[in-house]
Amino acid sequence: MTTSMTTAIGDAKPLWRPSAERKAQANVTQFMGWLDAKYELKFGTYDQLWAWSVAQPEAFWRAVWDFFKCTSDTPITKVLGRSEMPGAQWFEGAQVNYAFEILKTAQQSPDQAAIVFCSELVGRQEITWGQLAETSGAIAHHLQSIGVQPGDRVVSYMPNIPQTACALIAAASVGAVWSSCSPDMGSTGVLDRFRQIEPTVLVAVDGYRYGGKDFDRRDVVRELVRELPSLKAVVFVPYLDPNATLALDQQDSARVALHSFAAITETPRVFSPMWVPFDHPLWIVYSSGTTGLPKPIVHGHGGTIIENQKGNQLHLDLKPEDRFFWFSSTSWIMWNLWISTLMVGCTLLQVDGNPGYPDQNRLWKLAEQEKLTFFGASPAFFSQCMKLGLTPAKQFDLSALKTVGATGSPLTQEHYHWIYSEVASDLMLASISGGTDPGTAFLASCPILPVYAGEMQCRGLGCALYAFDEAGRSLVDEVGELVVTQAMPSMPLRFWGDTDGSRYFGSYFDIYPGAWRHGDWLKLIPRPEGVTGVIYGRSDSTINRYGIRMGSSELYRVVEGFPEILDSLVIDLEYLGKPSFLAMFVVLADQKIKHDETQPELAAVSVPDAIRHAVKGAIREQLSARHVPDELYLIPEVPRTLSGKKLEVPVKRLLLGHPVEKAVNRSSMANPQVIDWVLEFARHWQAGVR
Repeated sequence: MTTSMTTAIGDAKPLWRPSAERKAQANVTQFMGWLDAKYELKFGTYDQLWAWSVAQPEAFWRAVWDFFKCTSDTPITKVLGRSEMPGAQWFEGAQVNYAFEILKTAQQSPDQAAIVFCSELVGRQEITWGQLAETSGAIAHHLQSIGVQPGDRVVSYMPNIPQTACALIAAASVGAVWSSCSPDMGSTGVLDRFRQIEPTVLVAVDGYRYGGKDFDRRDVVRELVRELPSLKAVVFVPYLDPNATLALDQQDSARVALHSFAAITETPRVFSPMWVPFDHPLWIVYSSGTTGLPKPIVHGHGGTIIENQKGNQLHLDLKPEDRFFWFSSTSWIMWNLWISTLMVGCTLLQVDGNPGYPDQNRLWKLAEQEKLTFFGASPAFFSQCMKLGLTPAKQFDLSALKTVGATGSPLTQEHYHWIYSEVASDLMLASISGGTDPGTAFLASCPILPVYAGEMQCRGLGCALYAFDEAGRSLVDEVGELVVTQAMPSMPLRFWGDTDGSRYFGSYFDIYPGAWRHGDWLKLIPRPEGVTGVIYGRSDSTINRYGIRMGSSELYRVVEGFPEILDSLVIDLEYLGKPSFLAMFVVLADQKIKHDETQPELAAVSVPDAIRHAVKGAIREQLSARHVPDELYLIPEVPRTLSGKKLEVPVKRLLLGHPVEKAVNRSSMANPQVIDWVLEFARHWQAGVR
């Protein structure tokens, strides 16, 4: 780097400190006490515990296994064999099963609620642990009866409903490999994912309701069956219409057996999982795939078990008595984290539908009604609440709430202040950052540490996380590339179909030998209680103006602080032999712009002068005169991935004239329709309409 980016951070004083009682009761405190009693390992601070966890990875991960009583059907011969990345070998000899760990509570408390389900279609439902185990057992028995073998892929085109959770548990219990897409995805996006993994069984829904509108997806299901020649069976779930049926094309019906979910689960079955090796594939999740086919990332049973036990209990501080919620679709790995929380034994709230329907208070009402102790959502959700002036603490009884979680994009200082002001003053704000790729959080929360505005509390235990400069030197209190220098059990086993490992290696390990480069800008900040972290956005979309680099998140923090602006997107356009042009796109709270703008309307669209001047002045004063946008433009909405990340690089490529098929994969987007608007804008922009 020629120079470091702007590095504004939060206030020197924390927004929250845990009480002495909360510290004493925290799971991580109990873990440290257990280490002292069993091994005479004494840690006075979290940072000391973290340092030991990365200095002695074998001892740490074995301690996590033992502390949480993870189960193996056979003895463990070695915790860490080959340690180099990629290809580290964990817990050799172990025979495990994710579904077994999920359903341990069913044996002890079969009549307690495992899942509370709410949707726009059906009223509140409770699924007990016994029902969850019996339904999952029935599906597992059926999968085996139709010939599903360990390693076969079972895929889902289902919303966030109890049937989806049961199908995942069933697939895992028989050693099948799970993968899911939400039914709001079109056929192209689903096929881009599922074609790569050649599934044997498809679990599919007839449709779903979102924002009060019904969406029949049976035509898409038929197309999936037609275009996936590896399929042998479809399990059909009539969700939108309980009386719905699915008729397959004659040619497909001869090849693919059609089964009814209701008939399969009519007779409960005893749950009996199949023991599989620690590194047996559990599920396949997908990278954003914004410019090419999504990467099919394979995570294993054992790594998922031990990492989620560590993360859910030592970092999120979840206990069996908790009531946990994290809003997610089945296309995002946060859904996998949500269901993995069942390993703790707590009760989960499952919500399907639009979080803002019939109004933006829907989730806060549920938090009161269900007495949630943990409430998780995306920064975009909290931004919307802020813009609408919501005051949840004044409107609802949130006294049970102990923790608010957030991930998907950086949570700003303003988000932090709003949550502590308008949600609750005494809670842990668990802003975390990791991802689909590693199957874990690199930066995490910790119930015995304070919370500083805009900063994530700590580096995850067992995660050797650092910020590197271009030469591979570790940086402190400076912005650098986020790297992980040691293997973790949850890291991908491989990419499906990547037979020689070259795609996997090239995705993370081709910059810093032996270290995972994630593609984020990271700053590690020394605080009196330990090291906190700030993510400044993707390193491949950094704004470099006259040798001064800045993360896009810094500009978003300033721009989206204006009440008139709902959302924004900044693009640094650099042309050979010409000065760079910094374009800022904004979504105004009261704008009328549509996706199908015609040329005259497009040319006439402009940001009001008062807002333009105010935004430019704020960036100049708060950040840097060099990073003041050359111009501001209105955009109907900001293009985003399915997990909510802004598509900075693909939009930049479109504005620079790259072919759309090489610049962006629409199937990876939450709002692909906006790309047509971007293309129209790009044509006029390149012709000089500015």
